Amino acid sequence: MKTIRCAAAAMAMTVAAGAAAAADLPRGQTAFYSPAVTSVYNWAGPYIGANLGYQWGSTSNSATRPSGLLGGLQAGYQWQNQQFVFGAETDIQISGADDTVAPFKFANPWFGTLRGRAGYAMNSILFYATLGLAYGGMRADNLALSESKSSVGWTAGGGVEVGLTPNWTAKAEYLYIDLSSRSFSVTGQNNGISSNVLRFGVNYHF
Repeated sequence: MKTIRCAAAAMAMTVAAGAAAAADLPRGQTAFYSPAVTSVYNWAGPYIGANLGYQWGSTSNSATRPSGLLGGLQAGYQWQNQQFVFGAETDIQISGADDTVAPFKFANPWFGTLRGRAGYAMNSILFYATLGLAYGGMRADNLALSESKSSVGWTAGGGVEVGLTPNWTAKAEYLYIDLSSRSFSVTGQNNGISSNVLRFGVNYHF
């Protein structure tokens, strides 16, 4: 019996010594320690999406101020270097922006953009700026005639995009769009459209 008690005491001392030695080791040095892996949201790769928003602006050499709802599709590709995200995006929009100041009505029925994007990611939140080419249609009407022109220009803006799942994101974006003036026989003037666009959308990242 005495022998058993001595053996048990010796075993307890051995276990205690081993535990004390293990406590002195740096974290991660034992075979049983697995450090937690911090997940980082991946913004790189291609994506497609859709958006809805509102457009308001003004027409050069005219009192009309076209405004209305819009909607469209976008697609792009991004590269990521740590927290910095770079890419390119294109979109096409159908717009109900128009205004009538008798006897003229002016509208911007559609437009599109081709832009570069640069942003800073805070894990699943991306803040970005964007700049590029804009193009679109302009239509002028009077009491009897209607005339349509296509125009090119530029656009700039920014937004924020939030990762909802590994593949789905939601965004809010502001753009300023300037379509250069064209000569209209209906108005007898050179007319162009400058617009503000606020839109909300979703993207699917592949």
